[in-house]
Amino acid sequence: MTVDSYRTPLLTARETARYLKMPESTLNVWLAAGSDEPLVHAVRPGRRGWPRVPFVGVVEAHVLRALRAAGMPMDEIRTAAAIVRADFDDPYALAKRRIATDGVAVFVRLADESLIRARDHQHAIKDVLEHHLRDIDWDDTGTAIRLRLRHYPSSAEVVIDPRFGWGSPVLTANKVKVEDVVTLWRTGEPISAVAEEYDLTEAVVEDVLRQAA
Repeated sequence: MTVDSYRTPLLTARETARYLKMPESTLNVWLAAGSDEPLVHAVRPGRRGWPRVPFVGVVEAHVLRALRAAGMPMDEIRTAAAIVRADFDDPYALAKRRIATDGVAVFVRLADESLIRARDHQHAIKDVLEHHLRDIDWDDTGTAIRLRLRHYPSSAEVVIDPRFGWGSPVLTANKVKVEDVVTLWRTGEPISAVAEEYDLTEAVVEDVLRQAA
């Protein structure tokens, strides 16, 4: 089945928050539309409790998490996101490649104009945002296609790629789902057996288990 990055629900809010290492309560606020456009786009789940976050929403949450890490207050994140979307004339601007160039400039400009009241955050916003944006890969149209999960070491690179694992984190090397590695280990198999089963080195399996389990 073809996955639409904008309309195919891949993950629940709980799964998305866990993979991005952020509070689920924060993500739920970002997903709530209220009277305004949500900060993070969602789709209607087939049933209550089913996945509702498409890949574009995962990327938006990753970008917004970077702004929070840089010290931007929640209300000002919402204002800044609205300005970027309006400037780019694109409701998905937070998940497009332009956010890595023009978008960073917009956030820094807003900080300079005192939208961010704590002026010492200006450089932090630029540095932290650029650092997080390097985790995103884009296609030729500027659409996000892959997100690296930075808490995994480069020796065991893990990504969320909607083409593999139906949104579950997979190892870049062979597209094995992280949860499959963890599940097999939890059945009591030694690390050497898990490594052999998935054609991985024992060091990679240990790195994956250390972060995921």
